[in-house]
Amino acid sequence: MIETLADTAAPSNDVVCALAPVGLLAELTHRCPLQCPYCSNPVALEKTASDLPTEIWLDVMRQAADLGVLQLHLSGGEPLLRPDLEQIVEQASKSGLYTNLITSAATLTRERLSALADLGLDHVQISMQDANAANSDRLGGAKNGHAKKLEAATWVKDIGLALTINAPVHRQNVDNLAAIIAMAEQLGAGRVEVAHVQYYGWALVNRAALMPTREQVMRSIEVVAAARKRLAGRMLIDFVAPDYFAHRPKPCMGGWGRGSMNVTPSGKVLPCHAAESIPGLVFDNVRTRRLRDIWLNGQAFQQYRGTAWMKEPCQSCELKEVDWGGCRCQAMMIAGDAAAADPACGKSPLHDRMQTFALRDPAAADAPLVLRNYRSAAELAG
Repeated sequence: MIETLADTAAPSNDVVCALAPVGLLAELTHRCPLQCPYCSNPVALEKTASDLPTEIWLDVMRQAADLGVLQLHLSGGEPLLRPDLEQIVEQASKSGLYTNLITSAATLTRERLSALADLGLDHVQISMQDANAANSDRLGGAKNGHAKKLEAATWVKDIGLALTINAPVHRQNVDNLAAIIAMAEQLGAGRVEVAHVQYYGWALVNRAALMPTREQVMRSIEVVAAARKRLAGRMLIDFVAPDYFAHRPKPCMGGWGRGSMNVTPSGKVLPCHAAESIPGLVFDNVRTRRLRDIWLNGQAFQQYRGTAWMKEPCQSCELKEVDWGGCRCQAMMIAGDAAAADPACGKSPLHDRMQTFALRDPAAADAPLVLRNYRSAAELAG
């Protein structure tokens, strides 16, 4: 249905709403006070000078609501570094979007959070690098960052906003996972997202330093299972396993061009945050094309939407409309072909290569971390 709609001249508003992405990730800027070595931002960070102006972001909020988007995720970088964040939140709320602020909280003040809540902010998601303060600050590259995060989480609860703790895990913090979940519980979070780092962007640069051992992965599964049982009805725990230890691919982003879209700081509209790693895709910009038209007809969204693009073994797989082929960026990265089977799948001829990385990288115990910042980006670009 989605594929044929793209060929029609003007879908009705009801049809567009039915096929709309549930969520829109708005990366307001790539500036950030933290330097997390697993950041999903592209290694080629967008410069501040290219950031969209306020009036375009406000129009994007209106367009998203008209399209039928339900959830707006305000991210970055660090969205708090935009002085117009209040205007964006207010417009999003007026447009009927559920607004979620994804933040490091390093620069947040109680006064600003209270003002954002008054303007319609619904939810705050705070990233935590560890439950151990010293390791948390080391991984984030910010002095006293952990203490600031803990304080900000108490403000979220005091003001009456929903709180999620985002816990990216990897070899350098996964052994503290039980403590991280306990910390989220103590903070009163309604949800904690335990997400094994996915190896794109900066995490790919640091894969040798971040890849957990198989034993650590299995232990993390046990920790999450026990916590879910203990906290059932009190706190939701989402869990994302690392693809490198999988036998079946996950439906990345719920399927390409099916449930979400991403707008970069400069206005490029992507089917997923790592889509720029695939050569040949054409990314439209909200400066020159309407969001609805991009979602329905944009080349990048059409390229891997549905199942017609699939090669074998995906095309004849009975699960092709369950996992939607897995991750196109991962296929490009390991197979050199974005239309190839995701190597996370046991049916891929390159599955063993992915498993080799999973076994080899944890042996690089002394691999240095490359911190995510503009200087490192310039050095990596040569």
